[in-house]
Amino acid sequence: MTVEPTKRETEPEIELGTGAMFDRIAPRYDLLNRMMSLGIDQGWRRKTVAALSLDRFTETERETPVRVLDVATGTGDLAIQIARAHPGVRVDGVDPSAGMLDVGRKKVEEAGLADRVHLIDGDAQALPFGDDTFDGTTIAFGIRNVPDRPRALREMARVTRPGGRVCILELSEPRRGLLGPLARFHVHTVVPAVGGMLSGSAEYRYLQQSIAAFPSPEHFAEQVMQPSGLDVIRVQPLTFGVCCLYVAEPRR
Repeated sequence: MTVEPTKRETEPEIELGTGAMFDRIAPRYDLLNRMMSLGIDQGWRRKTVAALSLDRFTETERETPVRVLDVATGTGDLAIQIARAHPGVRVDGVDPSAGMLDVGRKKVEEAGLADRVHLIDGDAQALPFGDDTFDGTTIAFGIRNVPDRPRALREMARVTRPGGRVCILELSEPRRGLLGPLARFHVHTVVPAVGGMLSGSAEYRYLQQSIAAFPSPEHFAEQVMQPSGLDVIRVQPLTFGVCCLYVAEPRR
């Protein structure tokens, strides 16, 4: 008797962490994020929007609109939140995954923000924008997947105007505290299990492993961000250290 291979077995191999991997999980990405974070991820994004401190620019007279760049924008959650919080601000989002961008563009259209939110294909390591283009730059849950993180950080510093902010939101694995073991259990066990049921176990094993391998907040801020042309203003642990918000300004 011949056993027919399953659809998953016949799909081509993909490199984990790449745009192709995110193409595969794009249709379920938002649902998985909400389920695995219990909806807390949206609150983390709101803190990131606030950290941009865009009111400094929107309250002054300017000849050009305030602009924000969202790197590794994915399905556009953060880009949409920025535009909703600051009417009049233009948001550009870049991402290497065509599948994620397709989902994001539909969300932007449904939100009625297509005139102010523009999502395009782009690489964090070679941003397709000139120097000092944006008043703020963000990246949420994306720097972990960039092969050359210092290069991406230098690019983010380059395209951000002096006085603008670079805000980085990234998951981390708590290394201390009473709730550290519980948080680690969630990352090591719950995330791969839920992801495997709803999408693909390999992709969410990668997610767990990449979180565990990411540098500590102190190391990332001092040894990666600072040498990459960013003056770190603050490092803010969120939800018992499961996530961390890094706020910086480009050094000129």
